[in-house]
Amino acid sequence: MTANLQWNPDQRELADLELLLSGAFQPLTGFLGHDDLHEVEAHGALADGTPWPAPVTLRVPGAQAGDRITLLDPEGAALAVLTVTESGHDGLVAGPLEALGAAEHGPFARLRRSPDEVRKELAGRPTLAVTMRGPLDDLSAQEIIAVAEELDATVLLLPLAYGEGGPALVRAALKAREKLPEGTLVVSVPLAPREDKEIDLELREHVATAYGAAEHLAGPEPVTLPGPPHRRGLVVFFTGLSGSGKSTIARGLRDALLELGGRTVTYLDGDVVRHLLSKGLTFSKSDRDLNIRRIGFVATEAARHGGLAICAPIAPYEATRAEVRDSVESVGADFLLVHVSTPLEECERRDRKGLYARARAGEIPEFTGVSDPYEEPDDADLVIDTTHISIEAAVSRVLDTLRSGGWVR
Repeated sequence: MTANLQWNPDQRELADLELLLSGAFQPLTGFLGHDDLHEVEAHGALADGTPWPAPVTLRVPGAQAGDRITLLDPEGAALAVLTVTESGHDGLVAGPLEALGAAEHGPFARLRRSPDEVRKELAGRPTLAVTMRGPLDDLSAQEIIAVAEELDATVLLLPLAYGEGGPALVRAALKAREKLPEGTLVVSVPLAPREDKEIDLELREHVATAYGAAEHLAGPEPVTLPGPPHRRGLVVFFTGLSGSGKSTIARGLRDALLELGGRTVTYLDGDVVRHLLSKGLTFSKSDRDLNIRRIGFVATEAARHGGLAICAPIAPYEATRAEVRDSVESVGADFLLVHVSTPLEECERRDRKGLYARARAGEIPEFTGVSDPYEEPDDADLVIDTTHISIEAAVSRVLDTLRSGGWVR
């Protein structure tokens, strides 16, 4: 049975969607299906032999062949409809795309132009495209000027404005334009970087060609010098069963940090969040995930601006914890996962709120540790069992970790 669905692609998928719709990923017209994906990964070409360097995929869990999926931008505006012709057990989907509107989200949207628009403006003139992942230094600018003069070409700066650093990169391109020949164009392209540098370069060349480049230069790679840990954003994320002691440790850590001073502290306790940020949510898996995502969003925003956020939800599912870690690290902040590993028997023995008794009696469905699983983390940065240590000792262990990592001085 087919369905009409709505889906918000993640940041990378959204960037790839925009480039598919604009024609910057020509000859691709949609996300790769199984055969094309296999050939790209094995041989760097599509199933028909056309060279293509990198996977371009979309994951929509549960989608089936025949479904029509409306793809939305972060503000909920419809960008395209995907008619699913192929779906895999891993959630990857493929099929024809129908554009519904131009992408308008994000800074410098006015500088995001399609290859057809740029080619029309260039009117067949020889073009030197420069793809930028970092600012242009003086040597790069001199090389661009020399090559442009040799080719008698118009310079087209393509800042690959993806992620948190995107706006700064576009600003750098606009500033660089002042040093380059008159008539230099700046077009913002949301091309997500690929981990393999050679594949990333090949993809940049494909995009440059789509924009009409006769010659392509890759700008220098960005040099990132992260600030000292005590100036970076940090999320301390406690996870553990109800009654494990995580909230008490988290409160103790908050108090200790406020006494020390020097850091802006945001405290997000699971129970408090439930009454405010996530009021009305149930304890179903989907609502629990949504609760953790909301906590992660607030914590990420605090860390984005250099703050220290302390979170203390149960967070029973590994995938959702990983999602929060990725969100925090994507803004250049650090993430510290603390597993309060107090065993279920001890948590149930304490049962100060009577929750376990109610769960055993069937009054609370889907209760973590009783009728719903807790997936123990294997990536915890610190593990604390409060069965035989005091809360003060547990807080000291976390604080010592923060000091040894340089987050607190």
